[in-house]
Amino acid sequence: MRNISGNKLLVKALREEGVDTLFGYPGACTIDISDELYKQDFTRVILPRHEQALVHEADAYARSTGKVGVCLVTSGPGATNLVTGLATANSDSVPLVCFTGQVSRHLIGNDAFQEVDIVGITRNITKYGVTVRNREDLGRIIKEAFYIARTGKPGPVLIDLPKDVMAELGSAEYPATVNIRGYKPSTGVHVGQLKRGIKMLNKAERPLFLIGGGVNIAHAGADFTKLAEKTKVPVITTIMGRGAIPTEHPLFVGNVGMHGAYASNMAVSECDLLFSIGTRFNDRITGKLHAFAPNAKIVHIDIDTASISKNIQVDVPIVADAKEAIDRMLEYVEECDTKKWLDEIGVWKVQHPLKMIDRGAMGPQDILEVINKEFDEAIVVTDVGQHQMFTTQYIELNEKKKLLTSGGMGTMGYGFPGAIGAKIGNPDTPVIAISGDGGMQMNIQEFATAVLEELPVIACVFNNTYLGMVRQWQKLFYGKRYGMTNLRSGALSRRTNGEEYPKYTPDYVKLAESYGAKGIRVTTIEEIAPAFEEAKKNTKTPTLIEFIIDPEEMVYPMIQPGGTLEEMILDC
Repeated sequence: MRNISGNKLLVKALREEGVDTLFGYPGACTIDISDELYKQDFTRVILPRHEQALVHEADAYARSTGKVGVCLVTSGPGATNLVTGLATANSDSVPLVCFTGQVSRHLIGNDAFQEVDIVGITRNITKYGVTVRNREDLGRIIKEAFYIARTGKPGPVLIDLPKDVMAELGSAEYPATVNIRGYKPSTGVHVGQLKRGIKMLNKAERPLFLIGGGVNIAHAGADFTKLAEKTKVPVITTIMGRGAIPTEHPLFVGNVGMHGAYASNMAVSECDLLFSIGTRFNDRITGKLHAFAPNAKIVHIDIDTASISKNIQVDVPIVADAKEAIDRMLEYVEECDTKKWLDEIGVWKVQHPLKMIDRGAMGPQDILEVINKEFDEAIVVTDVGQHQMFTTQYIELNEKKKLLTSGGMGTMGYGFPGAIGAKIGNPDTPVIAISGDGGMQMNIQEFATAVLEELPVIACVFNNTYLGMVRQWQKLFYGKRYGMTNLRSGALSRRTNGEEYPKYTPDYVKLAESYGAKGIRVTTIEEIAPAFEEAKKNTKTPTLIEFIIDPEEMVYPMIQPGGTLEEMILDC
């Protein structure tokens, strides 16, 4: 077999791995790869406007399609601009393979132009990272990278490519199989442990399913819904697990945790068996650890051994893929006697329904309820902040409506590029981005990408003129000292005596139009539905809808800092 350059082998590997989309930004150390990509026609190459946006786009593409997201950036700042996105993907178990350019081997360690140790920098936020030191290892390393990224607990893998290695000639062979010593992802389910957990489920008087993002990652929502219906056990979810069972399903109680529904948090506090699948029990759902599910035995299924009993000590640990475990459970479970327990939960729902205070003006709940009515099918992608929590509270999800959001890392700037990546991966599905006015400005340059790629994404900006989530904490716990959160003024502005703030900048409508997109401003409830109807008419360009929101809109319920799930602030 003839010898080819490493650059050509990389492109061949992309073909062999079925990569239909690559998100890339060029530079000196990857210009030869760009040249090889120019010559091929099987992989669509997307050119975002910033590497951080690039990796978020690949991330959402992966989350929404189930495929591995693929990135290509140059060395130095191109590589370091991936850091936030890699941490985001690592935290939420998203399969990515990211190729970074590197200076030639003889320059490594000599402070060469645009040289950084990107493998070292990202060691703690990737599943695996490696610099290719020998041309003959290139094909094997790429093959292993895709395998590692998508198997076991998915995650991002980084491959650093020295320029001279990629220019060197070597074998054109690309491996067909992978055999990595020391990496053997767990497969199958320990049936004995599973039956033990099911036996406890059958005996419980107040059993409760807690479902995390692992069920959505495993694409096991339909199977889990069957499991819930077969057992008649009520279901709560983390925000990452939301949508694993349709949100309108009678067994679905709501989200749990810091901004969870009252009934959900009370159900955790009063259940006698908590059957958890695919969640890490992080601090945002547990509150004070010693008071979490104080009356319950806990069964925990997770694909990651390290996640079990890491934060909450469990009674029955089961290491398994969520879908495999759920499928096996369906073989053994039977209906539980939960009528009395469901009635009790129903009372909590009636006593404290999830509903925002009516301020007599347009609020986030009004907008989200219109989205629920206007779209039978959609992918909703959020940024991070108050709007994210409102969305996770009020958006209706089912097999045709999905939610993508940055959960574990809480990355501002994820929403809009994430929507672009989701739309590229799902061109026939409506995609709606929901951002705050703070997060939207972190990657707003991606309107250029969306316009040039003719992506009719609908970008909703909840503009309350503040960094709303931090402001909420300042209002409740810091004496209304709004330092560094008022986007109309300087960081520590203390305007008194009725002084007016400067005019808000930017003008989002004009900014969208400057990119060639459509811009709409909405100030009343009556304008919401017509705005979305107008956006639907744009089939080749994105639309930005700016919603003017009262800064006093707050996310409730809210768990007090250091509090328990029962210590909820319901309104203020």
